Amino acid sequence: MNLLDSIDWTTAIVVALLLGFAPFFPEPHLWEKLRMLFAGELFRALDWFDLVMHGTPLVLLALKGVRHLRQHRR
Repeated sequence: MNLLDSIDWTTAIVVALLLGFAPFFPEPHLWEKLRMLFAGELFRALDWFDLVMHGTPLVLLALKGVRHLRQHRR
């Protein structure tokens, strides 16, 4: 949890937006890979790598937000 606390909000948001939505045109990789996953078409290792690489910053941002909310509820 110290890792989440050590990342400042600005960095977390910028990285999540840039990596989560890159490339911006014609379609973000994360959106494309999620469509493939739900359609059952995510077979290649490169596609799984792309899904993890582009999705991890958004997951970390969400975890940081949940941790922040839980700490401030106490």
